Amino acid sequence: MKARLIAVGERAPGWVAQGFAEYQKRLSHGLPLELVEVEPGVRGKGRDTARAMSDEGARVLAALSKNTHVVALDGHGKMHSSEQLAARLEYWRSQGRDLTFLIGGPEGHAADVITRADEHWSLGPLTLPHMLVRLVLAEQLYRATALLSNHPYHRA
Repeated sequence: MKARLIAVGERAPGWVAQGFAEYQKRLSHGLPLELVEVEPGVRGKGRDTARAMSDEGARVLAALSKNTHVVALDGHGKMHSSEQLAARLEYWRSQGRDLTFLIGGPEGHAADVITRADEHWSLGPLTLPHMLVRLVLAEQLYRATALLSNHPYHRA
């Protein structure tokens, strides 16, 4: 099984890119993770935010592979402990499909993206910068794979 992260936004700060790359490397055997960055919609004074979200959503949907299980990161989604996420990952593996995780733009996901998602995952009630969510997601996926392989990384 492979995983993709489709994220709205480009050019992560160096510290995010470096941290993400570290967990991407650690995941290379247990759950190869590819990052696909999608251009954000145009925002600003006199711009239509709904149009920006719609444009982002269309680009996200166009980047999806066929027959992938889609998990949208969404503040209204289900929260998982690290152990619960590991169990979820084990379930996803048993389905025999690749995984795609989605991170939306500043206002979240377009309605079409929410509809397309097979499930919704919340990292918790905090508001996090979208670039930081990339890093948290990669770390939590690595933690889940470590739990499933009895690796000592997770010591709760």
